[in-house]
This record gives sequence, C-alpha cells and structure tokens, in this order.
Amino acid sequence: MNLTRRTSTLLAALSVTGLILTGCSNNEPAAAATESDSVVVREQWVKAADSGMTAAFAELQNTGDSDVHVVGASSPASSRIELHEMATGADGAMVMRPKEGGFVIPAGGTHVLAAGGDHLMLMDVTSPLTPGADAEFTLEFEDASSTTFTAQVRDFSGAQENYEPGTMSMDMDGSATPAPAHGG
Repeated sequence: MNLTRRTSTLLAALSVTGLILTGCSNNEPAAAATESDSVVVREQWVKAADSGMTAAFAELQNTGDSDVHVVGASSPASSRIELHEMATGADGAMVMRPKEGGFVIPAGGTHVLAAGGDHLMLMDVTSPLTPGADAEFTLEFEDASSTTFTAQVRDFSGAQENYEPGTMSMDMDGSATPAPAHGG
C-alpha cells in the first residue's frame, strides 16, 4: 500500500508540474514576418539642397528568403517622394522617370540606390538640407510594413539627369508644369 501511495503522489506531482509548465508557455502563434523585418539599410545619404528637388541613395539588403518590394517612401524633408529609375528614352538618351511597381530587393540580395541609377526622389524639399545634417526617411513595402532610417546630407555635384520628355510635375497648387532637371 505504501508503494501505491508513493506512485499516486508522484503522478499528482508530475501532473501539477505539467500544468505549471503549460501555463508558462506561449500558445499564441508567432507573429508573421513582414517585408520590413528582412531589410537592412546601409550606406545611406542624401544630396544637399536648399529647395526644389534632390535625391537619396542607399544599399538595401534583403536578409530574407523571399523577394521584398519597396512601393513608396516618405520623409519630413519633402512633401512628396517618388521612387525613380534611369532608363533609355525615346531618343536613346538616359532619362529619369518614376519606377513602375517600385524596387524589388531579391531574396538574400541587395538593391543599390545610386546617383545615375535607381533613387528616392524628393520632389519638394520643405527646408534646406545642409551638408553634415541628417534626414529621416521611411520606406514602405508591398505588405504595408515600413522601416525608418536616417541619412547624412552630403554635397554632390554629379548625375544631373533630366526627366523623361513629356513627364509632368505637379505644383503645390495642383497645376502641372514640365519637370526640371535635378541631381538624382
């Protein structure tokens, strides 16, 4: 009888321990990874400008197993940002234009935003971006997630591309005017 009592006590103790351990575990499913979770922003900078337009550049690394799609960007430094690319225009010259569908960062790869290539185009600088200052940017992804980074403002005189002929720019009052050249 003594053995049965010990066995019952041992089983009761194990049952209580199991309940305690179960209560300490997290039964909620893990949060699904977002596109922003796998993006690392490196070597980021923005071209100095007093007003008008300028451009921001960076290396966007995707540490994940799936492609990531950047579909937009914003910054307190500009009232509007567009994702831009350089492409061959109708006359064979290189022109800058909005990037249809945004930027794709391949799984395990890097997408470079560089002067003379893909870049973030600040369409209306809201206050001077002076060399040595920092500007904050937010990248928006296809899955509605986002990531924020800070870019240093630098002097840069290269890459004076033009918009694709016929491309129009919206003024603050809503009227359209031909888009000028910029330094993206």
